[in-house]
Amino acid sequence: MFQSFLPSTNAGLLRPARSLPILDRSRVREQGRAWDPTLRSDLKTLARFIDLYCQCKHASTAKKPVAIQGFDVDAIACKEISLCPDCTKLLTHAFVKRSHCPMKPKPACKDCPNHCYHPSYRKQIREVMRFSGTRLLATGRLDYLYHLLF
Repeated sequence: MFQSFLPSTNAGLLRPARSLPILDRSRVREQGRAWDPTLRSDLKTLARFIDLYCQCKHASTAKKPVAIQGFDVDAIACKEISLCPDCTKLLTHAFVKRSHCPMKPKPACKDCPNHCYHPSYRKQIREVMRFSGTRLLATGRLDYLYHLLF
């Protein structure tokens, strides 16, 4: 057993007795994502904003429940989210970009020095934020007012 820690005749370095299991980085990343309250709050806000936008602007379009690999969208949004294909693409892009944001602490996207959204998605998310933000503030959602100010 201790033989494997003895110096090798070829190299004077110690070698481990057994190899360590390789970590599944996606699982580690997912577990880290699940415990970050700021990230969860931002993802919930994104999901609710895009859901409201899709319900109002794309009412006649066929909708399907959203499934994004690596995210439990229904648990994050606290309700089942069904979107049209265009809004599903936007939500997927937004979730991926927000969860991989390198800025700590994360500034507002409009104040960020490097924009990670693709220009077409950036234009869409601005429209969604403008529409949904004013609509939710008008209905008296204080948690979104708090998100807007802080």
